[in-house]
Amino acid sequence: MRLLVGSVFVSEGIQKFLYPAELAAGRFAKIGIPAPEFMGPFVGGFEIVCGALLIIGLLTRLAAVVLLIDISVAILSTKIPVLLGHGFCGLSLQKLPRYGFWSMMHEARTDFPIWLGLLFSAHCRRREKVVVGCSDCVGKQQLS
Repeated sequence: MRLLVGSVFVSEGIQKFLYPAELAAGRFAKIGIPAPEFMGPFVGGFEIVCGALLIIGLLTRLAAVVLLIDISVAILSTKIPVLLGHGFCGLSLQKLPRYGFWSMMHEARTDFPIWLGLLFSAHCRRREKVVVGCSDCVGKQQLS
C-alpha cells in the first residue's frame, strides 16, 4: 500500500514542476489558494519528498500525516465546491457538466482511497514475531 500511495504522490509532485500552469501555481490560482506561485512548488516538493519516504519506508508516519494534510486540503478545495455546486471560503468552483453528490464522488474517486491508504499508513505499527530456532537465533524479527 505504501508503494502505491507513495508513487502517486511522487508522480503528482513531479508533474507540479513539469506543468506548473496546469497543476501547480496556475491551478492553485484558479482554485483560490493564496500565494499560488509559492504554494505550487512548496506542495510539489512535499509530495515528492514524503511520497519517496513512504516508498522507502522511512519516517512513514510523519510522511503519511503530511500527505494526509495535503490530500485533505485538495479534497476541501476542489471536491467540496463540486458537492455544494458553488465556491466557498474564497475557493472557486471548477466548470463541470453537473454538480452535487454523484459528481463529487466521481471527481474524488481516487482521492478517497488515497486518503484511506494514508490513514492506514499513519496508524500501522510494525508487528514483531518470535523467531523459533537455536538458542543463538531466538529473538525478535521486524515484519514489514
